[in-house]
Amino acid sequence: MSQNKNALIRYKTIDKCLQNQYRTWTLEDLMNACSEALFEYEGKENSVSKRTTQLDIQLMRSEKLGYNAPIVVYDKKFYKYEDEDYSITDIPLTETDINVLTETVSMLKQFKDFSLFSDVSDILQRLEDKIYAEKSHSRPVIYLDKNENLKGLHFLDVLYQAIIKKMVVKLTYKSFKSREEQTFNFHPFILKEFNNRWFLVGKKKASHPISNLALDRIIAIDFDFNLEHINEDFDAEHHYRDVIGVTVNEGLRSKKIELWIDKSNAPYVITKPFHHSQEVISEDETGIIIGLNLKINYEFERLILGFGECLKVISPESLRLRIKEKFEKALKNYEER
Repeated sequence: MSQNKNALIRYKTIDKCLQNQYRTWTLEDLMNACSEALFEYEGKENSVSKRTTQLDIQLMRSEKLGYNAPIVVYDKKFYKYEDEDYSITDIPLTETDINVLTETVSMLKQFKDFSLFSDVSDILQRLEDKIYAEKSHSRPVIYLDKNENLKGLHFLDVLYQAIIKKMVVKLTYKSFKSREEQTFNFHPFILKEFNNRWFLVGKKKASHPISNLALDRIIAIDFDFNLEHINEDFDAEHHYRDVIGVTVNEGLRSKKIELWIDKSNAPYVITKPFHHSQEVISEDETGIIIGLNLKINYEFERLILGFGECLKVISPESLRLRIKEKFEKALKNYEER
């Protein structure tokens, strides 16, 4: 990890500590908190010295970083923010910052038709919204769904670097089904997001099938530099073509599925299809029947269940009976006291 990123993690950790006004913070407490944060990020010991923490506090107090953090010492021992509402993450953009960002956005928008920039159009929109909010002192008008409490997001950059540099990672992992954590080597291919949750996709060994690991179940990450990364041309578009979500049962074939959707929900399903294979088969005054061609997995069943009484499985029969059984069990939960 670069020294700049190390420093940023320390600043954010000190900031988070000092925002907690319900406990006292000594220099040693802040040192330990920074060491733990770096360990959680890197998965290996990285002790932060007293001198480093003192310099961090000094820099946070100064104008050099633009923080001007009101860090004070009381009782000659404890550190706190003099302003209890202060946080380095709440620093407003200066007029110069806004002008620079405005020019940058304008420049980048000139390249919007290039494929290289096609994936950043939404980022530019959010950035424009942020600049507008800063200029007008109003609230942003674009809000995207996010989960601030989701664990494992701090591993994203490390795993991204491992993928592009083709490095084998050594993961300490604990699935929801396991009683104890496990440590194993993993060859990462891609990072995939689904339903506001991130997954690492790859293989444990060349002979093993593709598997996906939830980032929120990763405990620590290290690297095995002695092991060569699997040289496999993984095609994510092809791998996930016939599924919804991240669970791919490679032994299963795609099935033709027919679903009835009531008339109140039909417009939503038409304008936001479940899957690219979706087609409307028929329509009447009660609703629509749609056809899908995909592999049935956990995520697809959860999607069906989420529509409740507004959706009915017509075929295949095995899926219809399985969903019916789940609803019958759900009904018993309400009948029993």
